[in-house]
Amino acid sequence: MTDIAKAYVGAQIHDGEGLHDGYALTLTSDGYFGVSVNTSLPASCEIERLDGGLITPGFVDLQVNGGGGVMFNDSQTVDTLRIIAEAHASTGTAALLPTLITDTPDRTGAAIDAVEQAAAEGVPGIVGIHLEGPHLSVARKGAHDPALIRSMQDEDLQLCLSAAERLPNVMVTVAPENTDMAQIKAMAQAGIIVSLGHTNADFETCMAAFDAGACCVTHLFNAMSQMGNREPGLVGAALMRDDIHAGLIADGVHVHPAMIRIALAAKSDLSKIFLVTDAMATAGSSIESFTLNDREVFRKEGRLTLADGTLAGADLEFSRALEVVTDEAGMDISAAVKAATAIPAGLLRESDGLGRLSGLSRTALYYAEGLSNPRILKPVS
Repeated sequence: MTDIAKAYVGAQIHDGEGLHDGYALTLTSDGYFGVSVNTSLPASCEIERLDGGLITPGFVDLQVNGGGGVMFNDSQTVDTLRIIAEAHASTGTAALLPTLITDTPDRTGAAIDAVEQAAAEGVPGIVGIHLEGPHLSVARKGAHDPALIRSMQDEDLQLCLSAAERLPNVMVTVAPENTDMAQIKAMAQAGIIVSLGHTNADFETCMAAFDAGACCVTHLFNAMSQMGNREPGLVGAALMRDDIHAGLIADGVHVHPAMIRIALAAKSDLSKIFLVTDAMATAGSSIESFTLNDREVFRKEGRLTLADGTLAGADLEFSRALEVVTDEAGMDISAAVKAATAIPAGLLRESDGLGRLSGLSRTALYYAEGLSNPRILKPVS
């Protein structure tokens, strides 16, 4: 058993599943965090006493388009992935799926290659890939380039299946309009996280896609068929199905806090709701604009928009998302932290202890007051 070298005491601890009082965050001599009862600490370990506050695991983000001033769509290289991961690590994210939005087949293949190389080189934080498109609906394209949206062909399916063999985790966002049920089933059976998004599909079609193996919904409420009195749409299907996960961009811009509150009340199992940042190049950066598929995106007052005002990703960090869902949408703090840690980690095929303060955890966060500006607790190298 590895010795406990240091312990943090005096704060509440969220281990990814729930809150604990009277416990210590422990750090082993080989750099792993854990949770222990205060009375079981060895006399030889260093103790840092905290004046209240909250300790949480590092965040797990399943939708990250960029960070540190760069976009994955602009450059599919290990250097780009390293910059993005380091930018998000500075805000408390321990693991992420770099996300390529709708693009050409060549860039999709290059993105998969880059993530495979990053995994081989052990780039911290990169745990797979999220392909958001190009098999989406033009009617619900959002900021995706409609000229690049297309139906899934056999070679596209084979590329996704190959990625599932080569990478630890693969998430694919598709629309039933451009992806058939057999393709969804094949991807799900290969261990791919199949998510519905950017779709105008009706309720029955979405339910059939869930039955075929889709298990998730990408940024609930945004770029999808809405819930109406005669047609529940994808929103209604996602909220009704207890077995379906749904991501939320909780920046107060993409989704009104009242709608988040309604979703939390409607979803019978809150362990199926998780938070994403949908972050762009602005994350961990002071830049005021960047390009997306050769179109300029502008940053202003917490919004990222194209020239015509279309939302283009989010200017969001998890600490802000936690404030929105707790202060404005009424979510319990314990459930909110779980939605940014253990729940998204649980969707991964290979999670290696992510989203929890136990065993393999190497990132922990400390909030001295409120939910802003966490101090990142890092193992001593």
